[in-house]
Amino acid sequence: MKGYGLLQVYTGSGKGKTTAALGVALRAAGRGAKTIMLSFLKDDPAYGEALAATYLPNFLLKQVGRDAFVNFHNPDPADLKMVRDGWEEAKKIIVEGTADLLILDELNIVLATGMLPEEEVIGFLKKYKGKTEIITTGRGAPEALIAIADLVTEMQEVKHYFHKGVSSRDGIDH
Repeated sequence: MKGYGLLQVYTGSGKGKTTAALGVALRAAGRGAKTIMLSFLKDDPAYGEALAATYLPNFLLKQVGRDAFVNFHNPDPADLKMVRDGWEEAKKIIVEGTADLLILDELNIVLATGMLPEEEVIGFLKKYKGKTEIITTGRGAPEALIAIADLVTEMQEVKHYFHKGVSSRDGIDH
């Protein structure tokens, strides 16, 4: 698609990083762009975005994680393998140009916690930047990723209903 090929990073402690990326996917679908979203660290078919994916034209969502708690200080080998497999799939999508927009959901925290080597990912993105529009989401985006990005948005929590005892709600929070 014309003008695609920038790197966007959505990070910060506030809510809305994945939601913002999905908003871009909605706009891209409206323009006929093909979007692929790889959700690292997630594998729950009941997530709202997973349920909605079938309704959005040219939108493929693939969860490349487990539906389990990830110990970032001592990741399970299964989690590391799934993250690696997801990254290999992302590289293939970028190299082959099979998507106009690629969303790498939670890649920021994968990098921040060392589940993937930061140098490898940054080096690849620098080399292939300009081919596919790429959005990364997640807390703790590394400075090296921020440095090569074309757009960085930091979501900052000012107030959250969770602190008043409102738990996660279907269709709003997941």
